[in-house]
Amino acid sequence: MIKDKKILLGISGGIAAYKCGELIRAFVRAGAEVKVIATRNALQFVTLMTLQTLSRNRVYTDMFDTSGDISPEHIAHADWADIMVVAPATANIIGKFACGIADDALSTTFLAFDKPVFIAPAMNTRMYCHPVVQRNIASLREMGVRFIDPAEGELACGTTGKGRMAEPAEIVEFIMGVTD
Repeated sequence: MIKDKKILLGISGGIAAYKCGELIRAFVRAGAEVKVIATRNALQFVTLMTLQTLSRNRVYTDMFDTSGDISPEHIAHADWADIMVVAPATANIIGKFACGIADDALSTTFLAFDKPVFIAPAMNTRMYCHPVVQRNIASLREMGVRFIDPAEGELACGTTGKGRMAEPAEIVEFIMGVTD
């Protein structure tokens, strides 16, 4: 059940970021409150205005934004949320998480987050199957991170294989099944 849950949605820079609008809407329809942390690369695929409008909250994109209250927002966001969902999760952000690299708002918040984390990978099949990516996924699984496996199908690059981010409804269903 995600009704009345506070969900922190991390969006990294892959083409599947276009699905995040529908994912936010699905969370809100299910009764959750959503705040978004988007990487700079994510904003190449989906607009800040879209994410803010659908989540009804300011989107956190920069660790050093001084336009609002001066506070360690990565800690405040980690304290606020009940669940963290990262979708799409690129090979880059998965690698940062697995290695403890905290050089942007999303990776820093991940390291401060001590509650359930769900990751929905999205990338080219060759990248997803690469031994380094698989090692990073296995490492995060050992730490208790739950993965919503990508689907097989046509990818944005025109090839077919495993790497498509799960559909928003599938992500919500997976999380609801685990948090019930």
